[in-house]
Amino acid sequence: MEDNEKLKILILDDEKEFTEELSGFFKDSNILSYESNTVSEGRIILGNNIIDLFILDVRLPGASGLDILKEVKNKYPLMEVIIISAHGDMDTVIKAMRLGAFDYLRKPFRFIDIQIAIERTQKYIQLQRKLRQMEEKNSLISKNLEEKIDRHLIGVSPQILEVLEQAMTAASYPDASVLITGESGTGKENIARIIHHSSNRMENHFCTVNSSAITETLLESEFFGHKRGSFTGAIEDKMGFFEVCNKGTLFLDEIADMPFNLQAKILRAIEEKVITRVGDTKLIKTDFRIISATNHEIYERVENKKFRLDLLHRLNTLHIHIPPLRERPEDIEPLLIHFTDNFTTKFNKPPLEISKEVFSALRKYDFPGNVRELRNMSERAVMLGKGKVLGINDFMVKSLKHDLHVNENEDVIDLKTVEINAIRKSLRNSGYNQKAAADLLGITRNALIRKMQKYGIIVNKS
Repeated sequence: MEDNEKLKILILDDEKEFTEELSGFFKDSNILSYESNTVSEGRIILGNNIIDLFILDVRLPGASGLDILKEVKNKYPLMEVIIISAHGDMDTVIKAMRLGAFDYLRKPFRFIDIQIAIERTQKYIQLQRKLRQMEEKNSLISKNLEEKIDRHLIGVSPQILEVLEQAMTAASYPDASVLITGESGTGKENIARIIHHSSNRMENHFCTVNSSAITETLLESEFFGHKRGSFTGAIEDKMGFFEVCNKGTLFLDEIADMPFNLQAKILRAIEEKVITRVGDTKLIKTDFRIISATNHEIYERVENKKFRLDLLHRLNTLHIHIPPLRERPEDIEPLLIHFTDNFTTKFNKPPLEISKEVFSALRKYDFPGNVRELRNMSERAVMLGKGKVLGINDFMVKSLKHDLHVNENEDVIDLKTVEINAIRKSLRNSGYNQKAAADLLGITRNALIRKMQKYGIIVNKS
């Protein structure tokens, strides 16, 4: 292991035998130790090296360890300090902790004690590094907003900056309906949550509804609610989505897949902001905001008489389109770094580097599953990676690129062929398991089934 991968420790103690013995204990570990027996020697080492952890004797000839502690914490605020002393003076311990010492050990101590203290400190150092990395990353929204939506928005491209600006504009008009379009995996729900939590509706419900996932027999009940006894199984009064989202936001995902016979009722509710529960006659006023999303060419659905044009006009007061990841390749690197850091923390793994060839290869890849696919790639790489550096072999780029290869001399790229090849390849690699194939593509199983139907892909295992 190279030195720059090790935890760097400086030991400052006037007893040479002690510093040598402690350095000897660290010799075969993942630690690079420096010894100093005088304050002046310690200052030189601190000035010439990046030290992660300072083990400091509180009593030194001609100097106070507390003064040294105060000095180094002012000059090197990111460095952690463990105070050691042969004297158990609690006032000294309290002063040291107030001055920024991370831990305290009393001499004589066992090597296992210092090892545990160092491991504890090292975990804290790694956590602080992660925190600084997150602060320094290309997150486009505040920490407060990230906490509220439990999501991040990472990117540097002009396209994603434009999307964020449009989302902030939409947030300032809390009654306007918003239609978010973009391919599967581009982060449409993230933008919807940002709009809601940046608006004056933020203190009220944000309710997500998958328009294609609710059975048609229950659709009306789910949206409008029902009165007890209105149908078999209606054992009590129930509020629907429109009531639940009073003063809040109703997010209709996959809106293009909403059954046609429900669309007229949805339109009326949006226009009048008055609903009636199933089996009831009482009118209920509710003030909700609609944000909808689709990965379909929704005007094609209108032309094919599968979606109402008047409903589209009501949903499309403000339109935000999220470009696919392949159209903003400069976002790939910050996104991959962000996902990798997240997963190393989640899986309790040491920090991982990413080789330059990975970024180069991914920038050329088409990403049919967009950001979701990149996230899945990163998770798989962190889980299965063996070394300290993630290389091209840790990502499923080569096999997919083989089928997705497009002649660079051709002016026209047939995206339909690209998508069909990607689907067929993923089905073969997953043993024709649709859920596994969808995971490889970074899309949902329902989205995969729709694409298979769209392109007439029939599973043939022979």
